Amino acid sequence: MKLTFFGGVKEVTGSNYLLESGGTRILVDCGLHQGRRFCEKHNWEPFGYDPASIDAVFLTHAHIDHSGRLPKLYREGFRGTVFSTPPTRAASEFLLADSDRILEREAEQQQKPILYNHDDLMGVLSHWKGIPYHEPVAVGSFKVSLYNAGHVLGSSIIVVEVEGKRIAFSGDMGNSLSPLLGATEILEYADYCLIESTYGGRLHDTSHNRKDILEDVIEDTVTQGGTLMIPAFAMERTQELLYELNDLVEHKRIPRIPIYIDSPLAIKLTRVYKQYQKYFDSSAQKLIRGGEQIFNFPGLHLTEKTEESKAINAVAPPKIIIAGSGMSHGGRILHHERRYLPDPKSTLLIIGYQGAQSLGRRLLDGAETVTIFGESVSVRARVRNIGGYSAHADQAQLLAWLKPLRKSLKNVFVVQGEESQSEALLAAIQDQLAIHAEIPQFQNTYVL
Repeated sequence: MKLTFFGGVKEVTGSNYLLESGGTRILVDCGLHQGRRFCEKHNWEPFGYDPASIDAVFLTHAHIDHSGRLPKLYREGFRGTVFSTPPTRAASEFLLADSDRILEREAEQQQKPILYNHDDLMGVLSHWKGIPYHEPVAVGSFKVSLYNAGHVLGSSIIVVEVEGKRIAFSGDMGNSLSPLLGATEILEYADYCLIESTYGGRLHDTSHNRKDILEDVIEDTVTQGGTLMIPAFAMERTQELLYELNDLVEHKRIPRIPIYIDSPLAIKLTRVYKQYQKYFDSSAQKLIRGGEQIFNFPGLHLTEKTEESKAINAVAPPKIIIAGSGMSHGGRILHHERRYLPDPKSTLLIIGYQGAQSLGRRLLDGAETVTIFGESVSVRARVRNIGGYSAHADQAQLLAWLKPLRKSLKNVFVVQGEESQSEALLAAIQDQLAIHAEIPQFQNTYVL
């Protein structure tokens, strides 16, 4: 068996791994490279393999940095099958369509050819099959099973068995504080493992309940008479916020103020969550069986249309606006940040990972002035951060997941992290678990 790394090495994005055995070739993930600009030059470069030779793609989850080049793969000749959980397929359809719109606009601005078109997206969706957790799929000599990664709805750890060996692809692993999804599943054994390292050198702040901190931030902003802006990824982070805001509203822990979900994509994905509630953890399912509508509560407004979004400006503070994108590198949140960042009564609450050089990272790092839509914007609003809302496991959680595998693992490949984070996790794996591990290079091939 040969394993080649075509993305997701020394970077968080672009996840793309090729496995070959007995003439069969499968991919795990086919993600978009994302950076300061959504439209990164790497996305236009040729694949390091012939797309027509790929028999199947197994997708860990719907996020664009894992799925975003699937239509390009189809455009260039892939006609195999894409396998994922059913909610991953449903969410990917919306996320890829949204990505198509953004990429087309930026390609036009930069005078580049399009990466793919709508027909390519529809083509790859027609070759896509949803499979449940724990039901193996055979592709040539490969037997592949999906396990709950606990990262986003339907996210998977992918386990491949071939030639008497077992290799695990962690995908993105979930933060155990997630209130909606079940815990990340523990594997009994594996010979090889690819493990993500987005937070490979960090520990989430668990000293306080994140919902209590959210309550405090809301109350402080209401007292000041300001606007609370929350840049949130459309998938998982927005739904988790709704789940916890519902609890705060229902138990009268926060004042009754307007709460806006100002993201058409997040609204569509919330409908996917409603459709696949059986993938929620037992406590969330119990609430639903008891009649709780966790994504619908007094004061909540879903502003899908542009006119509805613009009307938010006419509503006097205090109010809460949740909008994409999560790193403030696009989307409707930019309009609200331009309007309210200069207001010292308002608050920007950052609840997720902020990529290097993103606007969100600069705001988190304390920038006093930022540029939005070509305008210089003063940052007088308070900027707060709740690390516990990350959808990624931190170093301690990653090590705890690896620990039961330490006696069977021959090698661990540390992937999907900025280089400093990958190096920190690599050192921790070697020092604390005494497992051989390494950080692969782009296009490195290993014979396993």
